[in-house]
Amino acid sequence: MKEYGIGIIGFGFMGKAHTYGYKTIPLYYEGLPFRTRLKGVCTAHKETADKARELHGFEFATTNEDDVLFHEDIDIVHICTPNVFHKETIIKALKAGKHIYCDKPLAVSYAEAQEILAALEGKKAITQMTFQNRFLPAVMRARQLIEEGRLGRILSFRADYLHSGSVDPKRPIGWKQDKNIGGGGVLIDLGSHVLDLIYYLVGEYQSILAESTILYPMRPAADGSMTEISAEDLCYMMVRMKNKSTGIIEVSKIATGTNDELRFEIHGDKGAVRFNLMDPNYLDFYDNTRPKRPIGGEKGFTHIETVQRYPEPGGVFVSPKAPIGWIRGHVHCLFNFLMCVHEGRKAAPSFEDGAYIQYVMEKAYESNQESCWVDL
Repeated sequence: MKEYGIGIIGFGFMGKAHTYGYKTIPLYYEGLPFRTRLKGVCTAHKETADKARELHGFEFATTNEDDVLFHEDIDIVHICTPNVFHKETIIKALKAGKHIYCDKPLAVSYAEAQEILAALEGKKAITQMTFQNRFLPAVMRARQLIEEGRLGRILSFRADYLHSGSVDPKRPIGWKQDKNIGGGGVLIDLGSHVLDLIYYLVGEYQSILAESTILYPMRPAADGSMTEISAEDLCYMMVRMKNKSTGIIEVSKIATGTNDELRFEIHGDKGAVRFNLMDPNYLDFYDNTRPKRPIGGEKGFTHIETVQRYPEPGGVFVSPKAPIGWIRGHVHCLFNFLMCVHEGRKAAPSFEDGAYIQYVMEKAYESNQESCWVDL
């Protein structure tokens, strides 16, 4: 049986999430035609690399990413580092002939994304972005309904991704808010997810009007000193799509009372769908073709119990009736990538998709800077 050696670069929150995928995929998907082996893990600090090796069974740990990128027994490389490091590592991985699974966003700018695509040209590498929200059963079902024409012509939509972690002015900043690391603001962090989700469900963007807010110009750094903040906490976007629909998108880390509130409503002339990640077991579907008489007839939203009903070979363990959680979308996203690697077919969401979302975000920043609509 074919075995793929795995190397993970960066072992913070996302590195752990990706590792969880490898540890659980054999349980969630029986009868796979391949195996994987956790070969190498790389972090910036020796103690965290050694701890990851000890706890999670990697064969070696290192603080030099080249030890992973150019290891002859590693076939697949995961990029789980801060955004500013993605481009250089991806280009080296492509030169080394590795398949690449990259956490979002692809890079810190569209120019960097274009450099990555140029380096990808002519390579046989299979590449995929970690846009895991595409891989929740409720979202997959929404896509099916839209493709089947059950919503008809898409007219309008609204989508939000809301957190509350930046409300407290005394909370020390992380790397995503550190201008020296270039992590980007809420648009890069949360916006990349929701912009991709609308792209996946509704299609390409035509124009955008954006406005962002930095809540506190100064925040405490990890050492207690005050540092200037350039990363936005809130961004509103009005968008026009190529299919002539219009929508409103909000991303925020200062939405008091929220936890991980990713939600969308999409309205067509024949139907509508709505979803909230805080209630991930269900997709609501409204069929506008149903009769409205007598006394409302059969009108109303249907609460579709998507739960964990993944297509085979998923949906067996755990029970398809068991409640789904956030991490399960990550596992199915990774499974999709591994199957594409094994079968030698192009993966989606691809690096091209990642570059497109980078382009949309850059146009949103341009719109905010110029205070006007910007065409894509």
